[in-house]
Amino acid sequence: QVQLVDAGGGLVQPGGSLRLSCAASRSIFSTYIMDWYRQAPGNSRELVARMNPRGSTNYADSVKGRFTITRDNTKNTLYLQMNTLKPEDTAVYYCHGQTLNTHVWGQGTQVTVSS
Repeated sequence: QVQLVDAGGGLVQPGGSLRLSCAASRSIFSTYIMDWYRQAPGNSRELVARMNPRGSTNYADSVKGRFTITRDNTKNTLYLQMNTLKPEDTAVYYCHGQTLNTHVWGQGTQVTVSS
């Protein structure tokens, strides 16, 4: 069973940047669709960014131009670079990987944007 470990969250001021990471326990990026989701208090979990095995990416409208999803195949690690952060980006961020038969989640990392 694949395991995903999320890291990189923290407290940042509005306009600041953070980079989240998601370390996979083995090589999966050639077969898994990889996502970043987030969930704010009282809200449902929402898809933020997606990368397919070919490397194509998609973003939620709310983060386009500010967030970038990338991966390092040699390190089995997925990243989310978050720039120009806003208070409404405050949430727990989760890495997610899926195939036709498998869904796996990271444990989540808290991002708080506040002055």
